Amino acid sequence: MLRCLLFAFTALLFSVDLIAQGCSDAGFCTMGAMKPDQPYNKKVPIRLMSIEASFYRGTTTLSPVIYSATIDANFSIFEKTTLQVKVPYLAARGNFGNTAGLSDISLCITRNVYSSEQFDVSVSLGGKIPTNDSDLTSTKPEFEGLPLPMYYQTSLGSWDAIAGISVITRKWLFATGVQYAFNENNNQFAWQEWSGIYPSEEYLKKNDNAIELKRGTDIMFRVERNFRYSQFNFSVGLLPIYRITNDETTDYFTGERIKPDGAKGLALSAIGTAGYSFNVRNGVKLLVGHKLVQRETNPDGLTRHLVTTVSYFYRF
Repeated sequence: MLRCLLFAFTALLFSVDLIAQGCSDAGFCTMGAMKPDQPYNKKVPIRLMSIEASFYRGTTTLSPVIYSATIDANFSIFEKTTLQVKVPYLAARGNFGNTAGLSDISLCITRNVYSSEQFDVSVSLGGKIPTNDSDLTSTKPEFEGLPLPMYYQTSLGSWDAIAGISVITRKWLFATGVQYAFNENNNQFAWQEWSGIYPSEEYLKKNDNAIELKRGTDIMFRVERNFRYSQFNFSVGLLPIYRITNDETTDYFTGERIKPDGAKGLALSAIGTAGYSFNVRNGVKLLVGHKLVQRETNPDGLTRHLVTTVSYFYRF
């Protein structure tokens, strides 16, 4: 059995770049009660303080490839309450140029409000702090100074509020959450600005205009089936994220605020995780996903075509 699990985990690691796709997410589906693959063991007390280092690679539906390294720290502030702090560094590489820098910082407080032998219930409140105004421009000599689409921005440029709740058992995780962006950012991308400079106008039009973008409100649901062993754990699940209000941008020609068609609705992904614990304190995890449904219009640049995330965690 152990050899079979080791083989499956190793095969997943080496094949992930071929099979994985990701979700459209502004960050809240990896925060607090909404996180995937949460620990659950009534025989061994869960350590409420941890630090996790993760490395992410995602290809988008267009040319940009996104890389991210994130420190995710959780601190026990009361017996059943933890504070989560996520600090990511993001880099983007694509046809329009390259960018890199500190990405949005996430803060989240999670409280266990009910615990029994059968299940736990936790709630989370938090937010995201922008690290810039989403106004980075291209540094490629042939495109220098032209505004970049949101795919290339290291920050979403908005202050966000997040809330969520989860129910977790030994076999199942159910979670739901909401994310609200308070303000528009200062992105100035319009494909018309690149017309006549970039060689393919057909490709340009695939990049949705995002002038002074204000993202719509997202609601997420997570359903996850876990398979837990002494040192190995696996999970499979679905992650639907529904944008219930339309994104808003400024029209390039009129300067009026508009709501682009197709910028709200469902983004659905199938998610799988695999993990190995060296002991009760530390281990490694892998997350992959496959996009099933995506929104027609994505001015926020969050749609991913392929995603892999590998993490190391230490609990204390």
